Order: sequence, then structure tokens, then C-alpha cells
Amino acid sequence: MKKILLPIIALFLLGFGHTSTKLTDQERVIGALELTKTQVYMMETLNGLSEEQLNFKSSPESWSIAECVEHLAISENALDQMLQESLKKPADPSKRSDVKMTDKELMAMIRSRDTKVKTSEPFEPSGKFGSYEESLEAFNSKRREHIIYMETTEDDLRNHYGQMPFGTIDAFQILMFMSGHTERHIKQMEEVKATENFPME
Repeated sequence: MKKILLPIIALFLLGFGHTSTKLTDQERVIGALELTKTQVYMMETLNGLSEEQLNFKSSPESWSIAECVEHLAISENALDQMLQESLKKPADPSKRSDVKMTDKELMAMIRSRDTKVKTSEPFEPSGKFGSYEESLEAFNSKRREHIIYMETTEDDLRNHYGQMPFGTIDAFQILMFMSGHTERHIKQMEEVKATENFPME
């Protein structure tokens, strides 16, 4: 009887391991590291910039570095709302097939600056937070929440979903999108800093 039970137990564990409602240790580490890494990257990019440098525009239609920060603060909050909405619905493993992009493909797409996309009006910088400093604090405050959430959550992030213009992503990928989106706009800030007439100080 014991010889029969052992293979059945092993088969059960192998066959159903991927349906766990918890993040794997690897996913949790990767997720928290990604969110932390891009936050640190952004703060390093902004470090020491003067008001003139923060508000410099390489062209009338381009964003300044301060406007990029505001856009990221708006986006971080909007993506948080998407995450919360996805978690209000029951976890549904049957919809996994709707997720067409791997984590790696998603991150490669959002990080790339090869294709420029005009943001929709609600995400346009408009002085919503009052100042650059308040925009930065709004971003950092929400990002800290997301890092803690990633480190501690027991939510079934792989079986909750959000809808993007390019398709369905799962809740874990919503958080990864936040990080990749941050990196995308840090690269935009670096492009502004590399402009020939960028103020020296």
C-alpha cells in the first residue's frame, strides 16, 4: 500500500505545485528587487539636480525631468488602483491562457524607448501634486507600499488579472509593469540630461 501511495503523492505535488496561491520565493525576491532597484535608480538620476535642470525642456513639446517624475507618481497610483481592482475579483486560474506575455517579454517591451507612445490625458503632468517635491514624495510613498506588499503578500497574484491596451496581464505583472515603466522614464530623464544645451547646474 505504501509503495502505491508514494508515487501518487509525488504526482500530486508535481502536478499541482504551479497552482499555489502564494508567490514562489523566487518571484517574491525578483519582484521586490525590481521595485527597489528602479526606485534607487530614479533617486540616483535625480540626485543633485537644480530647479533649472529639473524644469529644463529639450523642446516645447517634450517633458522636463520634473514632469517625468509627476507622470511616474500619477502612474504608480493608477497602477495601484488597477491592482486593487484585480484583487477584488475571485482568483480564476481558468483565465491564465488570456495572459499572452511572459514576465520577461513584458519587461522588455515597457523598458524599451525604441517605440514612443503618447500618454493619455489623465497621465499627463499638470501640477497635480503641487510641486516637484510633492510629486516625488507621492511616488516614493506609494512605491514603498508596493515593495512591502510584494515582500509580505499572501494574495494569489498569478490568478488575478488587469487589462492593458496590449492585452491581459496578471497581478504580479502589474507590479512588474510599475518597475519597468519607471525605468522607461528614467531613460527619458537621462535623454533630457544628455541634451546639448542642458543647464550645467
